[in-house]
Formats: sequence, structure tokens, C-alpha cells
Amino acid sequence: MRAFIFPGQGSQSVGMGAALAEASSVARDVFAEVDEALGQNLFRLMREGPEADLTLTENAQPAIMAHAIAVFRTLGLPVTRADFVAGHSLGEYSALCAAGSFDLATTARLLKRRGQAMQAAVPVGVGAMAALLGADLDKAQAIASAAAEGEVCTVANDNDPSQVVISGHRSAIERAIAIAKDHGAKRAVLLPVSAPFHSPLMQPAADVMAEALGDTAIQAPAVPVFANVIAAPATDPTRIRELLVEQVTGMVRWRESVAEMTQAGVTEFVEFGGKVLGPMVKRIAPDAKVTSVISMDDVEALAKEIA
Repeated sequence: MRAFIFPGQGSQSVGMGAALAEASSVARDVFAEVDEALGQNLFRLMREGPEADLTLTENAQPAIMAHAIAVFRTLGLPVTRADFVAGHSLGEYSALCAAGSFDLATTARLLKRRGQAMQAAVPVGVGAMAALLGADLDKAQAIASAAAEGEVCTVANDNDPSQVVISGHRSAIERAIAIAKDHGAKRAVLLPVSAPFHSPLMQPAADVMAEALGDTAIQAPAVPVFANVIAAPATDPTRIRELLVEQVTGMVRWRESVAEMTQAGVTEFVEFGGKVLGPMVKRIAPDAKVTSVISMDDVEALAKEIA
């Protein structure tokens, strides 16, 4: 069994998609359609930067999706060649686009709005996120609880057995970093993000997305989508809508999602548009086959393998 997986924020880089667009008219069409949907030259920003603008949440989210879908469509195989699709945070929207729940233009507009709402939910400097390395979920939750002191400090991403991300008020995150080693983590690193994603502080953004998704038609996906917040497959459009709203403030249960897909029989994971999730998958399921597809050479190699 096979799963197609799609990366989240942090996988963006200046130059993304440029070589693929030179080699593939399908990729060029994806980037052009996203530009038209957003009314901005996002692909030029992806190709040329500046990096600071590409890193802005409202640009990074649709850019990462556009790149992943460009790679996926260039492959030219139906999504039904996978048994499941899944994505990390915003990557869940890419997965839903690949599976036919949203069209490309709708996905781009939703992610633009999501990025803007998440950035606006908390004033810059009030929130923060940190990666706890060498810490599992139990250790991370203990660190977050000890550091909270009445403020928000919670697990945002359970990425793999050795990497958990916490999110909340900046002062609480700084306290967590200070005590992390005492609670068994190897290291704690403040992340270069401008908002405390996947924490209760994102509730204003969740409200925005509830409205946006409420106005959006969602089709049943061609293959089940493993949803972040439940680490389980979803196929019902109404349920998918609810889960996407919950995802804004909820924990990304990536470790559990991969473990559950493996338990269901998945032995092969194909990551489109990034090399971020593959290493996580290998730490969760060491025996799984993991392929990262970014370049035209990657696309052609995979096409030969699973045609």
C-alpha cells in the first residue's frame, strides 16, 4: 500500500519550482492558475524572492501548495495510485486538492486567507514556537505544562518520536526552552516563525476559516485523507470541513498519522514538493520506503517505478 504526502510550512525556498516549470508545461499551468486565483505574481516570488516576502505566512502557504501540486500533476498519475493522502498542517490542503476535494484555485485562495488570518490572530512578538529535540510527546507535554504558568504553552506538532514542537505565549515558550533539558529533552530551539500556530491563541484564525470553509464546496476525496487532528482517515465532506477548522488551533498528530497508516498496511510514502516529511516518516516507520519527489528527474524516476 502507498500514501502520497504533502509538506507544510518551512519547506519553502527561493527558486522553488523554477526548474520544474522550465521542464514541464503542466507545472507552468499550475503556477499560472494559482497566480490568477490570487491576483498576484506568486510564482515570480517563488522563483526570485526576496526570501523575507516568500516566508510570510500568507505567501508561504499557497506557494508550498502550488509547488507540491505542480510536482504531483507533472507525474501524471491518478491519485488513486495511492491508498491514502496526508499532509502536514497546510499540506492537508494540498492533499485534499490532489484528492479532488478542492480545485486548485479554491485551495490557493483558502490558503491565502488562512495565512493572513493566522498572522493577524496574534500581534507579532506575543507568540512563539519552539522545537524540542530528543523529546517524545510525553516529555513535551510535561515541559509545556511546567512552563505555562497561567499562559498558553501547548504541543503544536507531534512530528516524530524525537521531535515535538510547542506553541504559545512567547514568555511561556522561553521558559520551556530554559527548562527543556531538565525534563529530558536534548535541545530546545526557538523557531523563526511570527505566530504561535496550532495553539488556542489561533482561535481568531479558526473563526475566519470556519466562515471561509462554510462558503466553500467540498467534494468527497477520491482516496481517504488522513486528517491531522484525529490521525485517522476522513472522507465525508462535512467532517473534512470541521477537521480543517479544528486544525488551526489543534495539534498536528503527524507521528500518529504515519503510525496508523503503517498499521493499515502502507509500506511506501511518496512526498511531493519537499524533503521534510520523509526523514520524519523514517524515524516513525524505519522499514517504510520513502521517496521525495521535487525535480523532473525525480518525477520521471517515480513514473517508471509505479506506472
